[in-house]
Formats: sequence, structure tokens, C-alpha cells
Amino acid sequence: MTTETYRDAWGIPHLRASGARELARAQGRVTARDRAWQLEVERHRARGTSASFLGAGALSWDVLARRARLDDTARRCFAALEHRDPETADWVRAYTDGINEGLAAGARRDPAFARTGLTPGHWRPWTPLGVWLATHILFAGFPAKLWREQAIRHLGPGAVGLFATDGPGIAGSNGWLVSGERTATGHALIAGDPHRFIEDPGVYQQIRLACPEFDVVGLAVPGVPGIAHFGHTGTVAWAITNAMADYQDLYRERLRRTGAGVEALGPDGTWHRAARHTETVEIAGESPVEIEVIETDRGPVIAGGPEGPDAGVPAYGGTAAAAGATDPDRGEARALALRYPPRVTGDLGFGALLPLLRARTVGDVDRALDAWTEPVNVVQAADTAGGTLHRVAGRVPDRAAANRLHPVPAWRPGHAWHGTHETPYAGLTDGVAVMANQRGPATPLGVEFAPPHRADRIHALLDARRTWTADGMAEIHTDTLLGSAGALLDHLAALDGLTPSAARLRDRLLAWDRRMDAGSTDAAAYAAVRGAVVRNLAADPVFAPLAEPPAYPEVLLPWLALVPRIGFALEHLLRAEELYGVDRPAAVRAALEEVAAGPPVGAWSDTHRLAPWRALPYEPGQPYAEPGLGGDHDCVLCTSAVPGLTDRAARGPAARYVWDLSDRALSRWVVPFGADGVPGAAHHHDQLPLWLGGELAPVVTDWALLERTEETDD
Repeated sequence: MTTETYRDAWGIPHLRASGARELARAQGRVTARDRAWQLEVERHRARGTSASFLGAGALSWDVLARRARLDDTARRCFAALEHRDPETADWVRAYTDGINEGLAAGARRDPAFARTGLTPGHWRPWTPLGVWLATHILFAGFPAKLWREQAIRHLGPGAVGLFATDGPGIAGSNGWLVSGERTATGHALIAGDPHRFIEDPGVYQQIRLACPEFDVVGLAVPGVPGIAHFGHTGTVAWAITNAMADYQDLYRERLRRTGAGVEALGPDGTWHRAARHTETVEIAGESPVEIEVIETDRGPVIAGGPEGPDAGVPAYGGTAAAAGATDPDRGEARALALRYPPRVTGDLGFGALLPLLRARTVGDVDRALDAWTEPVNVVQAADTAGGTLHRVAGRVPDRAAANRLHPVPAWRPGHAWHGTHETPYAGLTDGVAVMANQRGPATPLGVEFAPPHRADRIHALLDARRTWTADGMAEIHTDTLLGSAGALLDHLAALDGLTPSAARLRDRLLAWDRRMDAGSTDAAAYAAVRGAVVRNLAADPVFAPLAEPPAYPEVLLPWLALVPRIGFALEHLLRAEELYGVDRPAAVRAALEEVAAGPPVGAWSDTHRLAPWRALPYEPGQPYAEPGLGGDHDCVLCTSAVPGLTDRAARGPAARYVWDLSDRALSRWVVPFGADGVPGAAHHHDQLPLWLGGELAPVVTDWALLERTEETDD
């Protein structure tokens, strides 16, 4: 049987094979050729072995991956998939066969292997499931429960709502569906951009997969077969945004060590044997570290142990005095266990992947997504017959409300899981559906959602024109109006008695158009004042107990950092009727005077620069040369700075797309970097100018316009 590899002008692979299994093998092979380093980094991250070649900076992640049992969960889920859906299991196996065939050649292309001394390893059939787990284990933001616990302890229950906003560790997206009644062609358009940490190589791979059963273009996750999140089959297209659902729980565990091992106190008042073993984590250039891996009936222990807080997690009640004053049990809780659906059910939702590729209608997509597990997404789909779909997909356990808010005591009844919630559906309004992580159909399933600004702005832009085309969507993708600016500007307007320089700056900001354009000096000045306000608020004594995060593992600390929490919740904090006695006008006044005395020099893009994650950072002394950006956290062009901490943007649109149901060849897409993961290759960063300029590359569907680069007999 023959498989053929074609490339378009951007080096994007278009694969054609005689069957689905052969196509999966070809997808694995071409991904290994283009992105061998990325694949091997992800395989090691899933196994908790990345510190063995990346060094001590990767240790905290490796420990979490091992304690959370990611690799073991992937094995369990694959074994269950083989029993439940042998066709899909064989298809996944073919993908890993292809990766193993292509890894050596791909590694020879990438100098990162020589730089680290890494030798390509061997992918097992369950490795793609491990990659999926590792990619999404923090996606639902379970560490936010640790922040809420701290905030409730020190500020009271009202702090949950006050700080509830799209936080620094959460991935989001924009997505909108315009039905045929609102388009020039009479057929639907689906557009959007997933917001994730920007990585180099990119987290999404543009690809086309064609065989007699299906012909699909879309954005794949390197290391995972098929096209899960964003695809167009020719007759139906789909896209997702993060539903912001809460589907992972943290349990405080009371553990004790016995001669036979470790026991955990259950909700029945009985001590139960916990699974326990030790593992050794290798660290490049340093001595290995031995860790203890414990799993209770709730789930794997990700922090702490029988020896108590010194093992990496604080006692439940914080200080002993605080614990004793409220609940005698609290000071005895020693560990933190994570409960997440695939570990409980043995199902990662891979049974949806082949049906999605084979889909012809929105009904097919809907049925395929009934098998979806995680991450929990809001899905928008449309087909050439005029059908539309707007639903939540994924599994959210049904349990007590307290489980969603903060860690709960494992030794008390009332915190067990009881099946799963029904996934909600929604419709269109005036031919349009918009999701941008705001409260919507997924509201019953979550706690914290993004502010409504991005969704409201997308609605306003769509309403400004009755009829849309694919070409017009770029103006929505790149809109820079900052909807959250009003709270701070209102505080500025109320100030009096300012120094002359501060008064001039205040008047300038009040006249500003509120657009975070790359070339705007007013946007730079606003961001400087905003950052100073955040720092002033964070320095108030009322927040002092939250300034130093507890001794949790390093990988969880971004969710517990006070300055980002205040920065992302600033609008709420400034508009709240009262803020724990904090003098907000004084904080704003001091910030304005500070910036007026030393205003920023240059435009917003001079400091608001892209900060992509790379497994191997730049060599020491290499200058920072990443491009400047427009946009901001609450703009549709969501390039997230962290107010009060940095103007650099680690998160942003990891891809942009427009799916046209009138003709797939009119569709558009772009990624921040390129199709090739090898530095210096022709297609490594060739899409960056398009991405920066808000442009999209055409989706090529005519095989005659592609260049055939390989033909393989499988």
C-alpha cells in the first residue's frame, strides 16, 4: 500500500494513503521528521523523565507527572481502549509505528539532540495518550483551588468571587460561528483562535489527512493522531474553546506509615491501605532524586506524605494556631491527592478521534463528541446542509459544591463522585454563536470564567455588519479594544489635587481610545499605570498573608502568586463596593504620580513582546529578540501580559483559523511560527510575519497545487 506526502508553499504536510491505518502511520512518520525534538520532549514529559536531559529546571514537572501517575494512567486507558474499541487502538498503534520509523531521521535534522546528548527513544502504543494527559493535566486549573483555600482562610468566602477571573495558568480561546443567513455565500463560517502558552515549536500542527474514507484539514496536536480540536472535512467543520469547567478534585489526606506501608483515613472512619512505591528521577548534571509515589482511594498524592508539611504541602489550617482555633482535624491533614476522570474511568476519550475524521454532518460530530472526556470544551460546528451545533463536550463529575471550590477532607463523607453531569447544549442568536470562555452553556459546570469583554466585543463586531465573508474575519481576530480598562480609568477620573505632570497623564489616558495597539504610546502609559496600581494593591498589609505562597511544589506556584492574581482580577477589585479597607484611590493616585515622574519611553510593543516557551532556552548572553505585539489579556487579540509583573506575553493565539463551509479552499489558517520544528529550517518561522500582521494563509485543497515530496510503500 502506498502513502504520499505533499507540501504546500508553507511546508504544511498533506498526506494521502489507501486507508485510515496507513494514514495514521504516515502522520506519525511526517510528524517525527518535522518535529522529532518536540515529540521526544513531550514523551519524556509524559513519563516524568525530562529532567534527565533538560536539567533541574524540569524536576518539579517530572515529580508531578510521576506522582500524578500520568504514564500509568495512559497505559490503563490504552488497555481499556484495546478492549472497548480495538479499531481505534490499532489506529493509535499505527501512528506510533510511524513515529518510531521517522524519529531517527528527524533527530538528525535537529541540533537540540546533540546539544543535550539525547538519543531518540521508542514510542509505545499508549504514549500518545500520555502526551494528551501531560498537555492537559493543568488545563482545568485545579491548583486554583489551593489559591481559593488560601484566600478564603485569610479574606473570607467573598474572596472567591472577588478574585474569580481568567487566571495566569488557564488556557482559553475565542470562537464564533456565523450561520449561512449572515454570510455572503449562504454557508456558515467558523472562526477563532485558541489561546495557550506559545511554544516553539508550536502546540498545533497544520495538516491534511486524506484516504478513501475521509479528507480532513485541521490543527493536530503533535504526538496525537488525527485532528481533535479544529477540523474541516469538506462537508462539516468544528472548533472548540475551553469550557472553563471544573472536573478535577483535590483531597486533603490523613496518612500514616505502618510496618506494611502507608494507610489513608477514609470517609468511613477506617484506615485503608494506600498503594506505595518509590521511583528515581534522573537529573542532568546532578545526583538523582528518589521520590515516594502514593495513591489513595481518592487518587494519586501529588504533594506531601505521611511525614506531614515538611514533605511539600502545608497543613490544612495554615498555622497551628489557626488550625486549632477552627477545626482540630485541620492540623493533622498531611497530603494532597488529585482525582481526575481518566484515572477513575480508564477512558481518555480517544474513541472520538476516528469518528470525527469520518464525520459528514453536525449530527456525526455531535455523536462523536459523546465519547469526549477531557479537556471539557465548548464545541461549535456547521455543515454544508445548513446544520449547526453549539454544545459542551466532556465529562464533569457530579459531586458536592465544596469540591469545586477548594481541597476537601478525604476522611469526611460527602465528597465522593456520583456519575457525571449532562453536557449542555445552546443555540444561535440572530445567526451567531460566540464563545470566549465567558459564562455561557458551561456555566453550571464551572466556578471561574473569563470576563465577558472578549465575547461582548466579538458580538459587537459581528453585529456591525450583516453579511460576512472569510476574508473579513481577520479584523475580528486582531481587534485591540480593551474592554476592562474602564474600572481604572474611572478611578483616574475621580482624582483631584494632582501634580501638573500627573494631571496631564491622567487627561491623556482619559482621552485614549482604549486600544492596545502595538504602536500606541497611550497603551504603554496605561499599562505602566495599571502595573503600578497592581503592585501598590499587592503591597497592602491586608494581602500580606497571601504574598508568600505555601510550600507547594514549584510547578503549582503560578496559581498562588499574589501579584498575577491581583493583576487579572484588577477590574473586580477596583469596582468592588469595599476591598477589606484598602485605600484604592490612594493606590491609584500613587501609581499615577509614579508613572508621571518616569513615564515609559516608546510604544506598547516595545515592552509587550512575545515570550514563547522553549524546552531549550536561548544560550546565555543571547539577546532577547522576540517581536513586539499589540493586544492584551481582555482584548480579542488576547496576548496576555501579567499586569504588575511583566509586559511580556507568554500566552496568546496559538493558531488562527477560518473554516468556510461554502468551499473549503476559501478557508484560512496560521500558526505563530511554522510547520517545521527545526531551528533555521525554511518553514520554522515563515508564518510569523503573517501571524504578527493578522494575516492568514490559504488552505490549499487542490492536490495539483501541492508538491509531492515523498512516496512510501507501507
